[in-house]
Amino acid sequence: MDVGEDQSYTFKEVYDAVFPVLYKVVYHIIREKTIAEDLCQEAFIRYYNKRIPLPSINESRYWLIRVAKNLAFNYRKRKVRETNAVDKLKQEGVKVQPDTQDNILKEETITVVKKAVDNLPVKYRTVLILKEYGELNYKEISKILHISENNVKIRVYRARVLLENKLNRDDLHVF
Repeated sequence: MDVGEDQSYTFKEVYDAVFPVLYKVVYHIIREKTIAEDLCQEAFIRYYNKRIPLPSINESRYWLIRVAKNLAFNYRKRKVRETNAVDKLKQEGVKVQPDTQDNILKEETITVVKKAVDNLPVKYRTVLILKEYGELNYKEISKILHISENNVKIRVYRARVLLENKLNRDDLHVF
């Protein structure tokens, strides 16, 4: 089904078309599979309870991503202390198989990048997550965030520069 078509569609069609991208976006904000699934389900419950069909699956997609993104950031705000404690325990409890030094370096790199993304200002972190993990284009992100495409491009660029600078600074302290 072409997601850009204006026609009547079922809840299942919207769910099947939107859930994969919705989950990617929420997961990369929360980084907990079950919580990400719960927040996606909450977004779909709100969509179902809305009872006013949006004109296209794309419009439904934008609405759902906006709702899920807000749910995810609200969750993070409420749970920041718990999340930091859990992340700390996860980092201490991660068992890296003693296969090779490459596995250790890969795990450390992933941890450093996730931490750097988490420490970006929200407006930059949001666009970077939607662009890189949600695999959305600038136009889609602009509709979700209600900002211009040019503003999205600028934020993505600045997010990448900030991330690169942060990683270059932290690189000296990690290894």
